[in-house]
Amino acid sequence: MIVIDIDKAKAITKDRLRAERTPLLAALNVAFQRALESGSDTAAIVAEKQRLRDITSLVDSCTTTDELKALSCAAPVVELVAEPTPEPTPEPVAEPAPEGEA
Repeated sequence: MIVIDIDKAKAITKDRLRAERTPLLAALNVAFQRALESGSDTAAIVAEKQRLRDITSLVDSCTTTDELKALSCAAPVVELVAEPTPEPTPEPVAEPAPEGEA
């Protein structure tokens, strides 16, 4: 019979989550800097960074390996700050001159 050491499984899961979140945090750091530079709202970026930092604390409340496997850094996608798309300006339409006027 195979016995799983839940403490060891938790440690492995924490390491996996840390490896998953590293590139995500790096991308969010870039997005945060861009948002600051453009004066955009950073609240969503800050919240997502905090969620990623807190993900490893969820491991401690897991009691089965299935719960550990279900944990992932994939989550709500934060829309990274994009360059604002300018509204197209309509071309002025030349109205025909009334008859008799030139």
